[in-house]
Amino acid sequence: MTRLLHLDSSARPGSSDTARHGSHTRRLTARFVARWREREPDAHIVYRDVGAQPPSPVDGHWVHAAFTPPAQREPWMHEALAQSDALVDELLAADVIVAGVPMYNFGMPAQFKAYIDNIVRVGRTFGFDRSRAGEPYWPLLAEMNKRLVILSSRGDFGYGPGQRIAHLNHVEGGVATAFGYIGITDVASVAIEYDEFADDRLHASIVSAEADVDALVARMAASTAAKAA
Repeated sequence: MTRLLHLDSSARPGSSDTARHGSHTRRLTARFVARWREREPDAHIVYRDVGAQPPSPVDGHWVHAAFTPPAQREPWMHEALAQSDALVDELLAADVIVAGVPMYNFGMPAQFKAYIDNIVRVGRTFGFDRSRAGEPYWPLLAEMNKRLVILSSRGDFGYGPGQRIAHLNHVEGGVATAFGYIGITDVASVAIEYDEFADDRLHASIVSAEADVDALVARMAASTAAKAA
């Protein structure tokens, strides 16, 4: 049984296929999960909407608590890390993380950055030992075979690799870098473009992205089934 962690981070409520001003990324993540369920009805899905209910930003108390050895933490430190612990537990339990991450001003939404800041945790998702020769940091999730899917959207066009404004796209790279740091390096992505144009190009981009999502699910589900056989 595959365990999917379904994350949405758009500030827009609803999906663009059911609401006039709905979210394109919510549309894509919902489609991904629906297509996966068609292939694996008993897949376990955990849903978290960090767009509607963003995690608390990391503050000084959080940092103090996170870098205090667990056995030495005071009660307030456990409370400061409770939300982060819940997010990390969800991540650790997942085989596939499907994240809806729209582009806001060339990068990820603040809500999703807050999520990343809460899951990149010393002692839980990455290790640190200043006495280690060479590299004092190491990923703790590297051998867990987790896969990340980034489903994005942007108002302009040409943000893909090698395209006209690829250098302005800090979404997929920013997300993949953080997840790679903790050991999740199997990453796939699909995006909708032309949102601000709201014309036939947007429609074509949606159709193309939905087809790409369907194909991605087919490949990933087949690979999962083959490994389980």
